[in-house]
Amino acid sequence: MGKQFEGLGRKHAAFINDQHIFFTASAAATGRANVSPRSTDAFRILNPTTVAYLDETGSGNETAAHLRLTGRLTLMFCSFGADPMILRLYGKGRSLWKDSPEYRSVLNSAYDNKPPPGARQIVCIALDSLQVSCGNGVPMFEFTRVRTTLRERAAAKGEAWLATYRSNNNAVSIDGFETGLPAVEHTKVA
Repeated sequence: MGKQFEGLGRKHAAFINDQHIFFTASAAATGRANVSPRSTDAFRILNPTTVAYLDETGSGNETAAHLRLTGRLTLMFCSFGADPMILRLYGKGRSLWKDSPEYRSVLNSAYDNKPPPGARQIVCIALDSLQVSCGNGVPMFEFTRVRTTLRERAAAKGEAWLATYRSNNNAVSIDGFETGLPAVEHTKVA
C-alpha cells in the first residue's frame, strides 16, 4: 500500500530532481487514455501543491484535449536506479498556451524566460494528492544522454513552420476532441 501526501516535500523534490523521465496520463470520459513520456528538464515545482512542465511541439496533443474536457492529470516519476520508488502526482491541469499572459508569466518565473525551440504550452497542475510506492517491480536502466532530435528539428524548421504544424496537427485529438490550441492562419506545410 502506498503512502499518501497532500503536497510535495523536500524528499519528493529531491527524488524528482534525480530522475531523467516522467510520464503523464490523461483521459476523457470516452475515447482513448493517453500516456506520454517527458524529460524532467521541462518540469518545475512552483510550490508544494502546484507543478508545471514546458511542453514542446509533437505529433499530437492528447493531454491538452483531455485537460479541456476533464482537467484530470496524473504524473508518474519512477526510479530506474538502485533505490526503488514510484511517485505519482494527482491533480487538475490546464494548458497555458504559448504567448498567452499566463504562459509568459510562468516562463519568466520558472524557466528564466528561455523556452526551448518548439515550445507550444506550459501545462500547470494543481495537485490534489501524491502517492509514494515501493517501485520494487521497476527494472533498472542506465541513463546515457538526453535525446536532442525534437529540439534540433524545431530549431531547423523555425517558428512560422511550427505554428502551422501545430495548427494542422495539434488542434484536435485522435478522438476528435479540440485541444484549445489558439487559432493561427492555416498554411500547408511539407
